[in-house]
Order: sequence, then C-alpha cells, then structure tokens
Amino acid sequence: MSEDKRPDVWIGHVRMTTPSLEASETFMKEIGLRSIFRGDEIAVMELRGGTHIVLAQDEGGKPDKTSFDFMVEDLDATHAQYVERGYSVSDIEEGRIHSSFVVTEPGGNQIVVNSSHVPDHSLV
Repeated sequence: MSEDKRPDVWIGHVRMTTPSLEASETFMKEIGLRSIFRGDEIAVMELRGGTHIVLAQDEGGKPDKTSFDFMVEDLDATHAQYVERGYSVSDIEEGRIHSSFVVTEPGGNQIVVNSSHVPDHSLV
C-alpha cells in the first residue's frame, strides 16, 4: 500500500448565489456534480475531492463571475459536451498554465473551466 501523498487540507465549501436555484442545481447535476442536500432555499452539490458548492437562492441578486473555478481532465471534450447541450460557453483560450473557457450557468453566473495540470492523478 502506498503512502497518501495528498495535502492535509482542502476546500470544504464554496458558495454561489443564484436567482434560479432549481435551474442552477439541475445544471450542476448535468455537468457531473452530486447532490448532497436540497432545502427550500439552498442546494448542496459535491465535486470530486469532496468540496461542496452551496447554491443559495437569491432572487434579487445579480449573477457574477464566480470566486471559484472548475478543473476537468479533458477540456476539449468538456467544451464540446457543453456546446452540444446548448450551454452558453466562450471559446477555449490557451494559457501559460491552464487553457480555459467560461460557461454561464442558467442562473447567470459565469464559471471558468480550466484544463487540469495535476501530474499524477493516482496521488491526488
């Protein structure tokens, strides 16, 4: 059995407000997040690694660029999948560390989607 090389600390929760909780929750499920909890005004979704996104209903709020981003294994395939599903996405931009695109979820929030740069996936 190998030694666990993962860091000792990780992000537990991030928050995103949305004027359309149901549509935002459905979007998160469609792109692969797991539903953990659903209340009247919040939905908790889980990402790989155990981080939770708390989606909070805010009918009067203005959507914005999120304070977090997503990372995926295959950016080109993910981009093509989002386009095929009819999501609003930008073109892929090549970066020095990550290539990325922006997807606008149904509540209007813009989420950056980055390519992965994790060198050995078996250790994370």
